[in-house]
Formats: sequence, C-alpha cells, structure tokens
Amino acid sequence: MSEPVIQVEKPGLLTTIQDAGRAGYQQYGIVVSGAMDPFAVRAANLLAGNKETEAALEVTMMGPKLKFLKDTVIAIGGADLSASVDGREIPPWKSVLVKKDEVLSFGVPKSGVRAYLAVAGGINSEPLLGSRSTYLKAGMGGIEGRELYKGDILEGGVPGAPLKNLAGRVLKADMLPDYQGGRRIRVVPGPDDWAFTDEGTEAFYSGEYELTRDVDRMGYRLSGPVVEHKDKADILSDAVTMGTVQVPSSGQPIILLADRQTSGGYTRIGTVISVDLPLLAQMHSGSTIMFERISVEKAQELYRNREKALKKLALAAGI
Repeated sequence: MSEPVIQVEKPGLLTTIQDAGRAGYQQYGIVVSGAMDPFAVRAANLLAGNKETEAALEVTMMGPKLKFLKDTVIAIGGADLSASVDGREIPPWKSVLVKKDEVLSFGVPKSGVRAYLAVAGGINSEPLLGSRSTYLKAGMGGIEGRELYKGDILEGGVPGAPLKNLAGRVLKADMLPDYQGGRRIRVVPGPDDWAFTDEGTEAFYSGEYELTRDVDRMGYRLSGPVVEHKDKADILSDAVTMGTVQVPSSGQPIILLADRQTSGGYTRIGTVISVDLPLLAQMHSGSTIMFERISVEKAQELYRNREKALKKLALAAGI
C-alpha cells in the first residue's frame, strides 16, 4: 500500500531518491549507484522505523522545500544542513513527528554535504532491478531517472509502528560520525600497488591531496603529489568498487564512489575502507585529505564493529 506523503515545493540543488543501490548487475554493465553516505541513510531509516534498505531522499548542500501531505515521522541523517519544519529546528540523527501541511526546509550547511531524509514507511517509487536508487547519467530509477522537480508528489509506504512510538528516537553519541574531524582516509593497498615506484607509493601515503572542482557522485579527482608508475598507468579493464583509488598517467589519484563505472582500466593503488566512505561523501571541493595504510584484517574489524552498532540500533527500534 502506498499513498502521497510529500509534495516538492522547491527541489533544492540536487535531491534524488536513493537506497542501498542496485547490487548484483555490474557484470552486465549496470552501475550500482545508491547513497553516497551508506551509514547515514541506513541510520536515518532505522530511526524512522524502517528497514535500513528503504529508499530515502539524498539532499545535496542546498536542500529542498517539502510539504507533508499527511502526518508522519521523519529522520535526517548525514550532513547538518540547518533543517527546520515550519520554523522549528530539526536536528540530525533524531526521529521527529511532522503534521499534515507542515513544510520542511533547509538553511545554511553547518557540517557535511549530503543529508538523508527518511520517512516512516519509506519513499516509494517504481523499483528497477531491485532498487529505487536514481542513476542520473542513465536516467534510471527514482522518478523517471531524474532529480526531484517542483510539483513532484512522493509516495510512501505504511509506517512500521504507530507514529507516537516512532518519534523521539536518537542516535547514540558513540555512533555519531565526525564529519568535521580529521581528514585522514584509511586505505587497503592494492590490488595494483606493484605498478608504482617506491617514491610514488611514499608520495601517496605521505602527501596531502585536495579535492578538485571535478567531484560528483561518480568520483573525486584529487590534486597533490604525483604518484609515479614503474611503467604505465593502463591495465586490462578490471573490477572496481566504491572506494577504489585509481591512478591515471597524470599521477593524480581518482576515488570512485557511488555512481562509479562497473570496471576500470587504470592502475588501482588501494581501496578506501567502507567505514571511511561516509567521510568522503561529506567532503566538498577544496577539502584536503591524507591517506593511511591499513590491513585487511583491521578494516574488517572496523566494519564488524560498525555493523554490530547498526544491528543494536535496529534491535532497539524493534526492526
């Protein structure tokens, strides 16, 4: 069952429907897409009483103006974009009851770049290959494969519990991501780390890189110390994933993200660990980062700890 829940009065800079992504089809050339900050959308959904895989709205920098067509509960995860409902502040990482005809709007960004609006019952649109995620470049998913437009009506599903039981949930302090903290991004080396000189590898792990203006949902181009190859930058096209760090012949790294291609032909010096991907998702052009080596075992330990925390949140929410 689905019914209208939101009317778009202003679409914002870039607002799309996203979920966990369209996994399982890369071998057919179909991009995964999905939320840029996977932790934020999962946590926001759980706070709103949804399964963590439900679709939500990804709001970028300048948020939309949304009118609610019925009473519901919302939760905003990710960036703090100064959200308010009819003038009252709505903090991130908390579920809030909103009434029919109230309007959600966003103001000056305080931290981060992308916020995720989860609505009790989830955002419904026609699923494509098991996902509602929007992939703009191919016009797939979401609403006709595009960003939100003024006048769009978004439908939602049935909340998982009475609204009064869903409102007031808060993410524990020890789970809150620090988007304004250090800019050191942890990387598991390889699989093509053999392709770089010792000097090039040292430059990658000791240098500081700036996010250029060429950043989007597909990936971030960086500017900084040159990562030198032993021979050439090209390889036979091979698998890439969210967080793959490619190094083309320029020696300037590229970090692949949610809308990445399904395979790549540049050498891969490493892969950003999954628990650090949200930090990247919340960075903007001009931000600086440094890379730090980490073992597969340590990356897996950090991943398990995050998953345990999310499972506890789901159990506490009765999901």
